[in-house]
Amino acid sequence: MILSVRDLSVRIGGSHILQGVSFDVPRTGITALLGRNGVGKTTTLRAILGELPASGAIDFDGRPALGRPTHRLVRDGLGYVPEDRCVFAGLTVAENLRLAVRSADPRFRTVYELFPELHVRAGQRAGTLSGGQQQMLALGRVLLNDQRLLLIDEPTKGLAPAVISSVATALDRIADRVPMLLVEQNLAVVRRLATDAIVLAAGRVAWQGPAAGLLGDPALARDLLGVGSTVRRP
Repeated sequence: MILSVRDLSVRIGGSHILQGVSFDVPRTGITALLGRNGVGKTTTLRAILGELPASGAIDFDGRPALGRPTHRLVRDGLGYVPEDRCVFAGLTVAENLRLAVRSADPRFRTVYELFPELHVRAGQRAGTLSGGQQQMLALGRVLLNDQRLLLIDEPTKGLAPAVISSVATALDRIADRVPMLLVEQNLAVVRRLATDAIVLAAGRVAWQGPAAGLLGDPALARDLLGVGSTVRRP
């Protein structure tokens, strides 16, 4: 396993957000982290990244990760794409990418092959990009460097259907290179991409197993996620 989480607990402002969360992420493919709004999906990612105080145990690539500084985890290959993308709006696309470089041989060619529009718009300010273009830039930044695992939070949120399809295609190609823990509400995207799924409810893991097993059971999906699983591919 590239990531093992055991009995992870997080308290924020007096609220016990995560209450003993445990799961594993394999070294290949995409694992979807699912659940209704407010159950702690983003909190889980941020705790893994070391951005929130937490108790329990986290092993990343065979080494204890809990308590280690975020910048060291990132240096060791833990990539993060936040829900709000966090591009530098006043800087150009090229400047945003250059700021993310931390290796002697950044993979600009890989990024531009995946997202040719970033090359075309290299001189454009990131704040003037569409939501889909900003998402491509956010993904491109983490792919410039060697990564062992990607934590990606809601990459298709707020995007038009055609753009969702493009982003899903890119994620599928990225997963050939690096495993992914993906928070995603669009079940069509989850059905297309995920091999495994973890469902959070009330701060705990309510279900985990093959994604097809969850989405292939409409009653189970409705009970855990509040929606049916009859979805079309993006």
